[in-house]
Amino acid sequence: MKQDFTETLAHVSTGSSPSDLRITDMKIADITNAPMHCILVKLETNQGITGYGEVRDASCKDYALMLKSRLIGENPCRIDRIFRKIRQLGTHARGAGGVSGIEIALWDIAAKAYGVPIYQMLGGKYYDKVRVYCDTDIDGKPDGKRMGEALQSRLDAGFTFLKMDLGISLLRDVPGALCAPLGFLDDMKRARGFSGYDGSIEDRFAYHEGEFLTTIEHPYTGVQITEAGLDWMEQYCADVRSVIGYDVPLAIDHLGHIGLNECIKLGRRIEKYNIAWMEDAIPWMYTNQYVELQRAINMPVCTGEDIYLHDNFKPLLESGGVSVIHPDILTVGGIHELKKTADLADENHVAMAVHMAESPIAALAAAHVSIGCANFIAQEYHSFDIPWWNDLVNGPAKPIVDHGFITLSDAPGLGIESLNDEVIAEHLHPAVPGVWESTDEWNTRYVHDRIWS
Repeated sequence: MKQDFTETLAHVSTGSSPSDLRITDMKIADITNAPMHCILVKLETNQGITGYGEVRDASCKDYALMLKSRLIGENPCRIDRIFRKIRQLGTHARGAGGVSGIEIALWDIAAKAYGVPIYQMLGGKYYDKVRVYCDTDIDGKPDGKRMGEALQSRLDAGFTFLKMDLGISLLRDVPGALCAPLGFLDDMKRARGFSGYDGSIEDRFAYHEGEFLTTIEHPYTGVQITEAGLDWMEQYCADVRSVIGYDVPLAIDHLGHIGLNECIKLGRRIEKYNIAWMEDAIPWMYTNQYVELQRAINMPVCTGEDIYLHDNFKPLLESGGVSVIHPDILTVGGIHELKKTADLADENHVAMAVHMAESPIAALAAAHVSIGCANFIAQEYHSFDIPWWNDLVNGPAKPIVDHGFITLSDAPGLGIESLNDEVIAEHLHPAVPGVWESTDEWNTRYVHDRIWS
């Protein structure tokens, strides 16, 4: 008698056929104020498995879209093979966003195809959960007591690691605090930063002028902190610590474009306030200056959020220029490159914190790596004050960051079942007309990508 198992199989998950998986499409959604401009990516396949990725905050979706023709028809489970094909099309900082975001989506698909969480594919958990540090800002006039109170509210919410900005931007309205070529600081105040390439020709010219000012490298600005400025910053730290105490680690960031000597002067002044690390004091590629800085001050020195590929961390790590590295999963090259970077740092006895100022996709992707790294300290979280941030994704337990930690489940892939299109639609970037619009115009690009003859 012939048996028909159709009804039975309708209630059974038979998994996928990984060898027959093929990438069929790529879609993009731009959202804003999350807290940054975030670019969400999904890769679709012929078996209904969707992989989620993300382009680095304040970047451009074209970095991902230009890779689409190179991906259609590929088996997404061939992660390393695909990455070796596309990695030449990424670069440092935001230019790595496309390659990194696609790589994450490939891992999500592959892990879903095999029915395991990504962290298990990387070697399993080293920790039970992922510690998150809370970056904190205040509005209005800089004030150490108010910053301390804002940080204390993070402690009250369960966070066990903190970070604040401590840079020359706090001193702009403090008389006699900064010394610079006359008029330069006023020009810097008027600079538009990365507001975008749009407007009239003259508007765009003004933008380029402002961009030029904000991209002058630290040694070339001529900005110095005076004794009055150092006194002010020291008092700011003292006021913060008077509120939060000395039990909790406190890192500092956004020093501003000041040279090595100014960083050393500031570091020596605030050593007594037990700073967890001084972040991105100078451009990351200044290896020799990082070595000098780390030797000159008694606090950990940290950089790395703009470094693409693990190999490019080697000079800093092998020279002793940093005590902490700070890669961003959406710049370093994605999941596997972040793991390689962590392992390289571990070999050099350097701790790893993880930069993350993006959506839950990047947060969960980074957490899947962080949870398996022995030298991991904490992962950044920049969206505590965004009430709809958790609602962008369906699947993970909410809140995703709970009392200062991310707990990862045994769900396959990133642990994201789907994205919440209604929430995405409510927070679309103003320059984007719709959610998950067709990207078919990127399907066919004929380029000879080989970099050798």
